[in-house]
Amino acid sequence: MEVKATSKTLRIPPRKARLVLDLIRGKDAEEAAAILKFTPNVAAESIAKVLKSAVSNAVNNNDMDEEKLYVKACYANEGMTLKRFMPRAKGSASAIHKRTSHITVVVDERD
Repeated sequence: MEVKATSKTLRIPPRKARLVLDLIRGKDAEEAAAILKFTPNVAAESIAKVLKSAVSNAVNNNDMDEEKLYVKACYANEGMTLKRFMPRAKGSASAIHKRTSHITVVVDERD
């Protein structure tokens, strides 16, 4: 039985979050937490919180064994985009898109 945790509207572009998520997909939960702890990326800290939440959900709500948990799936979907404008020459403006992401981590027990 799989258990998931989601964090929505994080101020991290999904493209950058996916780079970190690719590192932990398929790994044991403890190993994934260790990888995230030493990954020098802004997204790693937020993803570590979501992973910790998913593990806690599995242990407390579904009575799963924490030693057997692994990351079954993890993905970053695109959230809303904050649109800002930067003044440019001759009275014009250029758009700045500040992207957000919804990060989901799914954990399951190994057989």
